[in-house]
Amino acid sequence: MKSKQVFVCQECGAQFAKWQGRCTACGAWNSVIEEIAPATSAGGRLTAASDNAPQPIARVSLEEFSRIATGMAELDLVLGGGLVPGSLSLLGGEPGIGKSTILLQLALAVSKSFGRVLYVSGEESAPQVRMRAERLGALSDDLWLLTENNLELILQQAERQSCRLLIVDSIQTVFLPELAAAPGSVSQVRQCGNELLKLAKERGVAVILVGHVTKEGNLAGPRVLEHMVDTVLYFEGDRLANLRLLRSIKNRFGSTNEIGVFEMTEHGLTALGDPSAVFLTHREKQVAGAAVGCVLQGARPVLLEIQALTSPTSFGNARRLASGLDYNRLLIILAVLEKKVGLNLGNQDVYVNVTGGLRVDDPAVDLAVAAAVASAYFDRALPHDLVAVGEIGLTGELRPIGQPEQRFRESARMGFGNVVTAGRPNVRAAAEKCGLKLYGADDLRLALSLMGLL
Repeated sequence: MKSKQVFVCQECGAQFAKWQGRCTACGAWNSVIEEIAPATSAGGRLTAASDNAPQPIARVSLEEFSRIATGMAELDLVLGGGLVPGSLSLLGGEPGIGKSTILLQLALAVSKSFGRVLYVSGEESAPQVRMRAERLGALSDDLWLLTENNLELILQQAERQSCRLLIVDSIQTVFLPELAAAPGSVSQVRQCGNELLKLAKERGVAVILVGHVTKEGNLAGPRVLEHMVDTVLYFEGDRLANLRLLRSIKNRFGSTNEIGVFEMTEHGLTALGDPSAVFLTHREKQVAGAAVGCVLQGARPVLLEIQALTSPTSFGNARRLASGLDYNRLLIILAVLEKKVGLNLGNQDVYVNVTGGLRVDDPAVDLAVAAAVASAYFDRALPHDLVAVGEIGLTGELRPIGQPEQRFRESARMGFGNVVTAGRPNVRAAAEKCGLKLYGADDLRLALSLMGLL
C-alpha cells in the first residue's frame, strides 16, 4: 500500500502531476491545491462476491419505491411526489436563505409519519439547533440530532438508529479520517458523497445533503457530486424579503420544471399554493410598461407580470438589461420590434424585469415581453384584464402555445377576461370553454394593434 501527492482543482476535480496556476480543464485560476491521494494496492484486479444477479426488467419489484410525503405540498411537488427511499438529494442555496429551516420542518413531518429521522449538523452546536427547532415547533421523539463531522461515526449512527431519513448539514463540513485532505476539498466531498450514496442504496435510507454555494451562485464542490446524486434542489430568494423559491435542477424521479413557492415567517416556511397571486402585482391604476403573461412551470400554469422601462440613452450604445428572462431572448424580441413593427429602440435603454424573482424560460412569455416594451415605449397602459401569451418568431409571426386550456383556465380564475394570442381553432375553442374573449393575431404587429398600442 502506498500513497502519493497529487494536485487537484477545487473547482472541477481535475488532477495534475504538478502544481500550475490555471486549471487546463475548467480554466479556473489559483484553484489547483496539493492533496494526498488515498492509498491503493499494487496491481491486481479487484474481485468481490455478491448475491446480486441480473434479472428481467419486468420482474423488478416496485414495492420499496413508495414515496415519503414531506408534509409540505410545494416541496412534494418539486420532488415529484415526495422523497424516494434510497435516494440521495442535494440542497443548495445562499447562506441564511432558509435551508436548515426547511429541512427541520421536513424532518419533523417525516418523523411523525414514517419513523426515525437523524439530523446531522456539522456547522452548529446541539443547543443552536434545539433553539431553532423550538421556534419551528419541530420537537419530536423520533427526530434525533447528532453534531458530528467524522463521516465514519455518522454512518455508524445512521445504521444503528435504523433511520428512514438522514440529513447532513452540510457535505462541506464532514470528512473521512483516511483522507489527508481538509474538509470541503474535492477529494473529501467526492469520497464522502460516495459513502453516503452507498448507504442510501444499500439500506434504503433517503439521504439529503446540504451544499454550499460559490460567490458566483453555483453549488460548491466538484461537479461529480451533482452527477452522483439523484436530485439537485436549489433554494433561492431575497434574504431581505419573505418570498422563497425552491426549484429542481436535476430530478431522476420527477420533472425539473416545477417550482415551490414559500413564505418565510417567524414560525418557519409556509407553502404558498397559489403562485399567480404572489407574482401578480395588484394595483388600482394601470401604468405603462406592464403586461401580464402566463407561463407553465411543469404542469402548473402561473400568471406573472412583465415590467419594462425604456429611456433615451446617454451614451453611444444603448443598454439592455434583463432580470428573470434570458438576455439573448430579449435581444431577439427587441430586434423583431424594430424590424417588423417599426419601433426605434436603437437609441433607447431597455430594462425588462419579471416580478417576484421568478426565472422564466417558457417561450410563451415572448408576447408579454414585447407588449411591456411597446407599452413603455409609447407610454400607454394596457387594459387591466388582458393576458398576452405567444411565442414570437424571427419573421414576426406568433406561434401557437402549448396547453392553452390550462393557461386560460388560470387566467379566468384570476379575473382576466381577454387574451391575445395566435388564433388557432383549438385555441379559440379553449378560450370559449374558459369564458375568455380571444383576440387572435397571426403576427406581432396585429397583436400590438389589438392591444391598443399601435
